This record gives sequence, C-alpha cells and structure tokens, in this order.
Amino acid sequence: MGLGRTHAVALSGVEGRLVEVEAHMAQGLPAMTMSGLPDAACSRAPNRIRAAVEDCGLTIPQRRWTINLTPAWLPKTGSGFDVGIAVAQLVAIEVLPQAVAQTVVHIGELGLDGAVRPVAGVLPMVVAAAAAGMKTVIVPSGNISEAALVPGVRVFGVASLRELIDLHLAAHTGAVPAPATTAPDPEPDEHIPDLADVVGQPEARAALEVAAAGRHHMLMVGAPGAGKTMLAERLPGLLPELARSEALEVTAVHSVLGVLDDHRSLVARAPFVAPHHGASMAAVIGGGSSRVRPGAVSRAHRGVLFLDETPEFRRDVLDGLRQPLESGEVVIARADRQTRLPARFQLVAAANPCPCGRGVGKGERCECTPLARRTYFGKLSGPLLDRIDVRVSLLPVSLRALAGPPGESTLEVAQRVRAARDRQLARWSHTPWAVNAEVPGSLLRGDDWRLARSVTRPLERAMDLGELTLRGYDRCLRIAWTLADLAGAERPGPTHLGMALALRTSSEVAA
Repeated sequence: MGLGRTHAVALSGVEGRLVEVEAHMAQGLPAMTMSGLPDAACSRAPNRIRAAVEDCGLTIPQRRWTINLTPAWLPKTGSGFDVGIAVAQLVAIEVLPQAVAQTVVHIGELGLDGAVRPVAGVLPMVVAAAAAGMKTVIVPSGNISEAALVPGVRVFGVASLRELIDLHLAAHTGAVPAPATTAPDPEPDEHIPDLADVVGQPEARAALEVAAAGRHHMLMVGAPGAGKTMLAERLPGLLPELARSEALEVTAVHSVLGVLDDHRSLVARAPFVAPHHGASMAAVIGGGSSRVRPGAVSRAHRGVLFLDETPEFRRDVLDGLRQPLESGEVVIARADRQTRLPARFQLVAAANPCPCGRGVGKGERCECTPLARRTYFGKLSGPLLDRIDVRVSLLPVSLRALAGPPGESTLEVAQRVRAARDRQLARWSHTPWAVNAEVPGSLLRGDDWRLARSVTRPLERAMDLGELTLRGYDRCLRIAWTLADLAGAERPGPTHLGMALALRTSSEVAA
C-alpha cells in the first residue's frame, strides 16, 4: 500500500550520520515493527506519534506498519527520530507530499499533545545533514538558535506537529516562510574572576601566564589555602576568545550533553570544567554502555580541565588522561564500533604536598609517614607527569604578602598572552599547529628551528643526569619558545631555557 520516506540524523558520540526513515503500510493484522537497531526510547516512538497525530485531528490507520531506519547497522538512540517517523507515516497515508518530505531532515521529539520538544545534540545533527548535502532541516523551536549556526542550510523551527504539517503543505504550494537566521549572541554578562584577587604567589602567577600563553599543561603543589584553585579558575580569563570553528566544536559537545546556555547559543569562551575527585572513568574520559557520551575531558575541549586534589582521583582515571593529553581526542572502542570524541583541553592539576597538607612552610609539622607520602603521590604515574609541562610549588601566603599591593589584573596579563599567541600563530601559520604546546619536538629539533648547543646545554646536562626524558626535553623547548614569545624575542636564549627547565622541575613531585 503506502510508502513514505524522509530523513533524520543519528548521533555517535559528537558526530552525526544521515539516516533515511521509511514507513510502509500494508494489509494485515494491526502491528508495528521497527528495524534499524532502535534503543528503548526510539522504539517507543509509534505510541507517542499515534497520540500526537490524533491531537491534530488525523488518524494513523490500524494496519501492518514497518518502520525502517537506514543504515540498519547503525544504533539509533534517543527520541529525536519521532518527527521523522511521524512525517514518513503521514506521507504513507498521503497526508503530506512525498516530493517535499523526502528532501528534508526532521529532528525532534513528539509529546502526546502534538508538541515538538527540543532534543540534545541538534548542532552536530545539522552539521551532519549539511555535510550529506541536505539543504533544509526542520528542528524544534527550542533548538532553532543553535541549528541556525550552521551555514549553507535552511533551518525552520516548529513548535507542534500541526505547525509542521502546515509548513510542508505550504512548501508544496510554494508559499514557504523565511528560514531562521542566526541572531547575534548577547554580550556575556558572567563575571570573569580577576587575577588581582590572588594574594602573593608571584612565581605561580608567572607560571600561569606561561601556561596560558603556550597552552601548556600545569601542575600546582601547595598547602591548602595557598591559592591553587583561585589560580586555576582565573586561567580561562587569560585565554583568547575561541575562533569561530573552535567555538562550533565546543558548542557541538555542549549540545550533545544538553548543557547549552539558554541565552547563548554559541560558546565563545574557553570552558572551565572541574570534575569531582570521586568521578568515574566514564564521567571523566567518556563512555557508556548503550550510548557513548562525552566525558569531562570532551566538555573541556578547547578549554581548561581542572583536577583539584588530583591524587584523590582513581588511578585508572588519571592514567586514562594520557591518550587525550597526547593526541587531543578520546577513542572509545566497543565490540561493534569505535567512537572518537574531541578532547584537546589544557590540564591544570592541583595537589597538596602530602595527605595531611602540612608538608611545607615554617613551623608546619607533617604527620604523614614516608609510606603515606609515597602512596599519595604514587597515583600520579611517571608517564602522566611526563606530559605536564609546567610544575610549580606554592608556599602558604605570608602576612607580608597580604599587606602588599595587589598583583596585575586579568586584563593586563591577558593582553600579553594575546600578543604571545599572535606571534605563535604567525610562526606556525604554514603548519597544522597554532600554539607551542602542539608543535612536535622533532620539528623544534629540526634544521629550521634547532637552537644552538650553547643554548640547550642545560637541557642536555639534565638528560645526561636522568632528570629529563626525551619527551621532557621537547616540552622544555616548547616552554622556552613560549617564554621568548612573552618577552618579544625572536628565538629563545640561555635565560629562557634555564627558566623553562626550572618550570619543568620546580614542584615537589618533579621527575
């Protein structure tokens, strides 16, 4: 009898794939069969659709229905296929024209009253539709702002199934309303923490500036109350605003997680993510049983991941950071597929000097045994520490520092960071990299960028003594280039290399 076709989008991680939705109505006993690996939420769609269609004054005939979601091997998760399945069924019973519906992508969940409700992950869905060559996408009205961020696609927002039917009938007659346009986001009204609020800690402030300028990973070791968390929270304010392509990447992750701000559709500033030390592997790295969801490392993509009380995290969670720190992505393997999640974040780790926290400072009496100290820092494995560029120790704040003048503000430091980033962007413009922390060590040791032996002698001596690995040697070179960029120098000198080595080995857990 009737056959209707349209399109929807399935998500795998933060990547979408175009799905063809087919609805076939045949004679026989009333039944509903769905194929294409739908999950529990997706397989319940016909019940929601029947009630929503009846609310519009229409009826889905009691026939033998077969709903097919192609490709059949790709798992379909969530309720975002409701609208597509409903449109395919309405085409099959000749309520909607096939010629119009077949060229449109439909995204949204249906309520029993016919309302089209927002779903998570609309931005990467629309991106996938555009990449597949689709020109028109219909989304819930609540998702229109993020969907309109994708160029080259006509986006329409609907609030109900009745409104969707009227839109398709109008398109069939040529009376199509204007598609949604991207509205400029309002200026951010959130308060950015000021670096001037941090009392004392000039060495840590300087190290934070270096980390921001070159996007280097950072470890802070100090007593409770020394200012580790305050410094970490002020790092995003020092970073430049995200480029348009980077902002879309970050917004796509937040869209999948359903954490987009209602007032701002585009995430323009570097995110700051601080998971609890009791978080699981799936919560930090990403994963899941039926549906792979991004973790904290992906939510911090192009931003800052702050691990407070780092030794309190589980050992397997910390070791799970090693791959994304090196490659900028998380690869989650399942028996039938692999899912790649973006995770190019800047790690800031904080730790106490010992479990009791009184291992530094004058007059402090540590009650921890040597075994307890070794066990405490034993969770920070050598391979993980080797991937952290900047390490700094913080002493308790003194009364003299409390009475002294405030330090530089976030605005002043951010200007120097921006200037250093511009120098890096110009230097590496002919390469795939944009900041010093991303540049491979083989390039910095190559003919074009190799430094003189007289300059690198401190690093070579540290390698001979076993204080540095080859990875540590390369990371010291990257820090030296960042120090030179902050100073406005063309190339690093002996002073920059000495400072880089000091930043690399200054904490109590340096290896």
